[in-house]
Amino acid sequence: MADGPDEGRRTQALGVVLALAVAAVLGVVVLGGHDPAGAPVAGTRTAPTAGTSPLTGTGDPGRAVLAVKIDNAPEGRPWIGVGDADVVYVEPVEAGLTRLLAVFASRLPPAVGAVRSLRESDLDVLAAYGRPALAYSGNAPELDADVARAAIDGVSAERVPAAYRRAADRPAPHDLVGDPAALLRAAPDAAAPRDVGFRFGPPAAGGSPAPDVVERVGRTEVLARADGGRWALTVGGTPTDVRPATIVVQRVPVRTSAIRDVAGSPSPTAVTVGSGPVEVLRDGRRYPGTWSRAAPTDPTTFTGADGAPLTFAPGPVWVLLVAA
Repeated sequence: MADGPDEGRRTQALGVVLALAVAAVLGVVVLGGHDPAGAPVAGTRTAPTAGTSPLTGTGDPGRAVLAVKIDNAPEGRPWIGVGDADVVYVEPVEAGLTRLLAVFASRLPPAVGAVRSLRESDLDVLAAYGRPALAYSGNAPELDADVARAAIDGVSAERVPAAYRRAADRPAPHDLVGDPAALLRAAPDAAAPRDVGFRFGPPAAGGSPAPDVVERVGRTEVLARADGGRWALTVGGTPTDVRPATIVVQRVPVRTSAIRDVAGSPSPTAVTVGSGPVEVLRDGRRYPGTWSRAAPTDPTTFTGADGAPLTFAPGPVWVLLVAA
C-alpha cells in the first residue's frame, strides 16, 4: 500500500536526523571537532573553517600569497608594511643576527621593506605554502640550484627591478623597498593560501599565565607583552607597532651550512622538518606542546600534551624559530 502524507513526512524527518548524526560523527572523527563543552577532542585535528583564511582564521581566504624577506638588523628598523602580514617568521642568520619572512595574503601594504637576501630556511618554510611569490634581493650562489627547483614564483629585485625602489632616508643595503601590488602582478603563477597547519579556535584548558615573554632568536631578543588580547612586540630593543594575536615559539635544530657571508661568518639553517618542543602564546597565556612536520610540503602540526591541537587566536601569527 502507498505511504500516506504523514508517513512520508515521518520518513523524511528520520532521514534528516540520521544525516545530522552521521555529520556530527564525521565532524569529530574526520575533522577534529569538539566535545559538548567546547574542548577539542584529544587526538583529532580541527580543519580550517571554510571561507576564512587558513593563515589567520579570519576574513576571506585571501589572494595569492606574497612572501617577502625583510631586514631585521637595527639599521633595517622600523620595518615597512610588516604590520599587514598574516604570518611572520623570525629566522636566524649569520653572526647571531635575524631576518623576517613576512607572508601576505589577506592584506597588501602600499610598500614593504627593507627587502634583503633569502636563505635556505626560507625555501623549506615556504614549501608548505604551495607556490607563493617570493620577494628578495639576491642569494648565495650555492643556493642557485635550490632556488631554481623550489616551488616559488620568484620576484627578486634582480628579476623585477621596476617593482623596487631605494628609500632616501635609509643607508644601503637597508634601503630596498618593494611594491607588493607590482610584485604580485609579476607573479601570475603564485597560488592562494592553503592549510599550513594552523588551527584557530577557543583556547585549550590549562596553560600558564604569561603577561611578559622574552625569547631569543640568534642574539636578537624578542619581548612580547600581553596587550588586550594581542601581543605588543619589542624586537632587538626596538618597540614596534606590530600586534600579533598568536606567537609560536618553535624550538628547532639549527645547523651550520657550508655557506658563508662576505665577512666569513657561516650561515645557519633553521630545520623546520621533523619535530620538537613548542609553546603557543595567546590571550596572555603560554601553552606547551610539540610541533611535527614529516616533509617540506606537509603542514606543521602543533599538539598539546593531551593529544589535542594547540589552537591559535584568530588574527596575525608570528613564529619564532628558536634554537632547541
